[in-house]
Amino acid sequence: MKYVNWASKEHWLPYALVLPALLIFTIFVFIPFFYTVYLSFFDWNMIKPVKNFVGWKNYLHILQDPLTWVILKNTAAYLGILLVFNCAAPYGLAFVLSFVIKRGQGFYKGAFFLPSVISLVVGSILYLWILNPVSGPAAVVAHYLGIVLPVWSITQGWVIVVLSLITTWKVFGYNFIVILGGVAGVPQEIIEAAKIDDVPLYRIFWDLVLPMSSATGVYILIMTIVQGLQYVFAPIKVITQGGPDNGSSNIVYAVYQEAFVLYHTGPAAALSILSMGLFLLLFFLEFKYVEKGVYYEH
Repeated sequence: MKYVNWASKEHWLPYALVLPALLIFTIFVFIPFFYTVYLSFFDWNMIKPVKNFVGWKNYLHILQDPLTWVILKNTAAYLGILLVFNCAAPYGLAFVLSFVIKRGQGFYKGAFFLPSVISLVVGSILYLWILNPVSGPAAVVAHYLGIVLPVWSITQGWVIVVLSLITTWKVFGYNFIVILGGVAGVPQEIIEAAKIDDVPLYRIFWDLVLPMSSATGVYILIMTIVQGLQYVFAPIKVITQGGPDNGSSNIVYAVYQEAFVLYHTGPAAALSILSMGLFLLLFFLEFKYVEKGVYYEH
């Protein structure tokens, strides 16, 4: 049996180095998580001194509420649009700048990344002015073209698209820079050999660039799912407050509204736990069907 010297520096030093991070996670992640699970079984408005235990009633209320399914549909719409504009579009642009238009990369990097350092609240207010359907710059241009802009902030469907575009303006640059780095890592000689064989550009992208940079792509896919719905919270809060008729609300904003507007702490906690379960399901499907096809260079 191997003797372990518990007092030796080599034994306790790794634990001492991990301890600060573990304490931070415990204070800001683990404790709030378990307290949220605890609150999901109670009826409480954050003011009453007594919490009333209701068991699974909050979860049943969330699942039976028709508004929940409207919010889930909106959430799916946001995810779909954000994945197109913040995952697929940066991939296409990175491919073009890496293998088609190679000049001026520094300018494009700076131009696309600049919105990432600007507050999304400021960006939301800016776009609210730009896209004003009566007096905004977009309305002026549309008037000269004979086009009437819809009042998108109170129009079902349009409001989700525009809020997603505002969020994309903030997120696109970071995703683009990361994907550009992954695409640039594809060996140039392979691309040149494919061009010599007259392989079409779309086949080069689909059969070579996409698989060989898939590790970066999966990272951006996960970040888009996780951060996209968090970032879109700011435009919803600043511009629509979930309207019209909850047509722009998503699952993150619904948790905030239940907890800090209506003071329904129990249902808000239950909805947050259900949303976490939904994200875990998405990650399970991603790792089961996407991650196994990822290419890692040895």
